[in-house]
Amino acid sequence: MKKYVGYYRVSTQKQGNSGLGLKAQKSAVKNYLKDDDELIEEFQEIESGKKNNRPQLHKAIDYCKEHNAILLIAKLDRLSRNVGFIYTLRDSNVDFVCADMPDASKVTIGIMAVLAQEERERISQRTKVALGELKRKGAKLGNPQNLTDLSRQKSIITRRQNAVDNKANKRASIFIQSLRKEGKTFQAIANTLNENSFLTRRGKQFTAMAVKRLFDRYQSQNLEYHT
Repeated sequence: MKKYVGYYRVSTQKQGNSGLGLKAQKSAVKNYLKDDDELIEEFQEIESGKKNNRPQLHKAIDYCKEHNAILLIAKLDRLSRNVGFIYTLRDSNVDFVCADMPDASKVTIGIMAVLAQEERERISQRTKVALGELKRKGAKLGNPQNLTDLSRQKSIITRRQNAVDNKANKRASIFIQSLRKEGKTFQAIANTLNENSFLTRRGKQFTAMAVKRLFDRYQSQNLEYHT
């Protein structure tokens, strides 16, 4: 028998009170557990994903250490962009599993940390570039019209990023980048993704070409950011 401690997060107090999102997370945890497993405690975080403060996560980790239990996270994909969360999880020295991503490991979490940090830095850099361009053109940034222009530019950037930021693509890219560094071919990576039940953003199995496109897209994004 294995002992688990559940960890859930909802973004707002309203969601916490209504159970929106929380019910689905608890259902995911319940479905993950086997008949002889025991869920000994549950911790619920009501916090914005943009904030790094995770008091309930720390309590859950401490509880796991005290009771020699495994931390069970309902949905890793909704937390994977938060640098504070994934670094805390990676450095926690407790065993953990993710109901929505059972193959996740500390190596995976480390890659997620790097990707999340780079993503935040890219967003910050693009905003600075957009503001700088408006200043260069002599625009007054307090002008509502200029703010609208900035919003348009950010909207264009957002649309270009949609495919990259798609949850299916983001999760797959974590493994693609790692496996490619190990020298795996695109076909071998596609086979690994399919064996682990990964799907493209259109809900299809991966092909070598689909893997290459996703790999090249991320490489291009990183090159644009660093130049």
